[in-house]
Amino acid sequence: MTESLDDRISPSIGRNDGPVGSSGDDIITFNTLNVSVPELPNAPDNNNGRWKYNEDVILKDIHEYVSGTYRSHYTGKTNGFADIQTIDLMAAKGLASGFCQSNIIKYGTRYGDKDGQNKKDLLKVIHYAMLLLHFDDHYKSTNSDFPY
Repeated sequence: MTESLDDRISPSIGRNDGPVGSSGDDIITFNTLNVSVPELPNAPDNNNGRWKYNEDVILKDIHEYVSGTYRSHYTGKTNGFADIQTIDLMAAKGLASGFCQSNIIKYGTRYGDKDGQNKKDLLKVIHYAMLLLHFDDHYKSTNSDFPY
């Protein structure tokens, strides 16, 4: 039987460790999150002859960067928590959109100042923009044939 995210997180967050300003248990619940990061089947390429600004290379870099966040310090380390990221906790409290917007500003304004023109700062801006598209429901299920 697969353990849900609620089952895994409730014992650690929902316990009452005594009074800390209020009484009662504080509980955070999540919808089950199944994350799989597919391998890039074929890197985008410039076979169509229309891309002249290295978009194919940039898309590959974005894919590699985002995939790496699922295997890095952005996820939990304890058994059962490996798929939980900080952004999941922010989303549970309704803070994910603001968190993403703030990080877009942070990394966008940091570019060129900290570590020079650091490509990783721009990849973070793009990643947070992608997350913002998700958390603001731009990709929710719809009956429309038009994806935008």
